[in-house]
Amino acid sequence: MQTNLVQQFANTPEGQEAESILRACVHCGFCTATCPTYQELNDERDGPRGRIYLMKMFLEGEEITEKTRDHLDRCLTCRSCETTCPSGVQYGRLVDISRGLIEKEVPREPKDKWLRWALARVIPNRQLFGLMLRMGQVFRPVLPEKLRTKVPPRKSASPWPAASHNRVVLALAGCVQPSATPNTNAAAARVLDKLGITMVEAPEAGCCGAVNYHLSEHEKGLERMRQNIDAWWPAIEAGAEAIIMTASGCGAMVQDYGHLLKDDPVYAAKAKKVSELCTDLGAFLLQQDLEKLKLNQSPGKVAFHCPCTLQHAMKQSGVVEQVLTKAGVELAQTKDKHLCCGSAGTYSVLQPELSQKLLDNKLKALTVDNPDRIVTANIGCQMHLETKSPVQVNHWIELLDQ
Repeated sequence: MQTNLVQQFANTPEGQEAESILRACVHCGFCTATCPTYQELNDERDGPRGRIYLMKMFLEGEEITEKTRDHLDRCLTCRSCETTCPSGVQYGRLVDISRGLIEKEVPREPKDKWLRWALARVIPNRQLFGLMLRMGQVFRPVLPEKLRTKVPPRKSASPWPAASHNRVVLALAGCVQPSATPNTNAAAARVLDKLGITMVEAPEAGCCGAVNYHLSEHEKGLERMRQNIDAWWPAIEAGAEAIIMTASGCGAMVQDYGHLLKDDPVYAAKAKKVSELCTDLGAFLLQQDLEKLKLNQSPGKVAFHCPCTLQHAMKQSGVVEQVLTKAGVELAQTKDKHLCCGSAGTYSVLQPELSQKLLDNKLKALTVDNPDRIVTANIGCQMHLETKSPVQVNHWIELLDQ
């Protein structure tokens, strides 16, 4: 693709990166076949190829409008198009760059601006989110049905193992997971303990930075990344062999720390090391001796939902299924595995109508084989699916913890 970026962007690192991504696109349109929003809306501007043209127009100095931004807002950033693209176009980076620049050029309506500001302040704040969630759970019985379904019932965690092993891995507690699904990391720690591995959390490590970064608060997102690097660094220097991701949404972000902080003179080398150590829990377990994890009792037929962040961003499609199969789990048949469930970080709040359509489609695809339960690998997907799922929804590691 030929490009002619205006001077405003051409001489900036972000502009140069965007230009190199644009030039990789050959207009083939393969991406439209796997884009959830294009499949739902049948509008070229709501597919990757059309959005690439819109972003190119903006970067080349053409007028950008609220309508143009709406088409970019409707993108899930699921990155299914990246998996399909024969040219290796880094669409996710292009969208992040363009959204951040457009945010400065086109003011939002006060209501929209306030909602995005609130999401970026509440969700990444572990204590504040936990407090608001507990309040919602207390009043859940009297809430209107539409709101009640969005408040997950209170969950408890299994005890963390007391044993200490020579092999140590780090984990990210994150922002939402400790209060919404506290058993996820506890179950992972118990499973790893059976394999002679100690999993530890760094208390100072919080939100991975994805919420702020994807809401175009790039500097705030980078600040959270630096805070996590500082929190993890003592354990890394002490020999922690991996940073285990139990939420693939966080994993997709942490694996990019090295790229996003490559120009930071203080954090570049550390960020690169953190990204190298970052690995999804399933990928890590697949490298271990799984004989000790074979289940004594069947959990029934299980449908696995592979989050977009796991299959398209972390490139780990099929890995968790291998782990579950080796452990003796009977996997149910599913359809349209490449399509997003509609959670997509804050998308379910900012684009509720489209998000619900995608959720309905995904649940139909996951339940075609009448599973006894659904499991997934990301907190956002888990919470979103369970709002309408006809069967129980868990993180997949909870099966192995049984």
